[in-house]
Amino acid sequence: MDGVQTSSSWLTAARWLLQVLIPVVLVLTSVRLMLTRGFIRLEYSLPGFPVDRYGFTRADRLEQAPIALDYLLNDAGIGFLGDLRFEDGTPVYNQRELGHMVDVKMVVRGALRIWRIGGLLAIGLGLLIWRVAGVPALGVALEGGGKLTLWLMLAIFLGLALAFSVVFVGFHQVFFESGTWTFAFSDTLIRLFPERFWQVAFATVTLGSGAMAGALWALARRILRG
Repeated sequence: MDGVQTSSSWLTAARWLLQVLIPVVLVLTSVRLMLTRGFIRLEYSLPGFPVDRYGFTRADRLEQAPIALDYLLNDAGIGFLGDLRFEDGTPVYNQRELGHMVDVKMVVRGALRIWRIGGLLAIGLGLLIWRVAGVPALGVALEGGGKLTLWLMLAIFLGLALAFSVVFVGFHQVFFESGTWTFAFSDTLIRLFPERFWQVAFATVTLGSGAMAGALWALARRILRG
């Protein structure tokens, strides 16, 4: 009897852990898809994307923004960005911007590490639940994770729609030291990635995660219907 209860407890814990991991993995999957040159090109191609009043053309942005992205994803030091110069010899990024990019790289690398580990753990838990309790139990866990993700994304989307600045500031206060992530409008980071860029990026992550969660929920419902 104790063995049965222990098995049931482990199964319940595995199901709940999988449900919690699903929104984490789906959100970080959306983030990883956003960290691509294709997404940058898409953003700059959207109607109404603000022009740079300090002189960057779309071609200039398409040249410089992917370099910043490459830095976040590669193993290079900050000299990768710090050595960049405009045609007149002035640095592309000032020291304040370079310091922030170091912080951003740490956050990105940490997030991608969680994505990989979380994804592998979610797959492992799914296989465990399937092998021990069968397909219906896996369907229940997937349905719960999909629903949890949808509710979270709905809450975040409403927050973005009603008070994007509050969400944006709150995000930076969680991940970065106060005073290290504000810049002049003339700084390169703002010229490449104005507020509109982040509005679209946050919305893309939220809607993309919601779409994947909806598909997962539909799959789970189909599993449960047999």
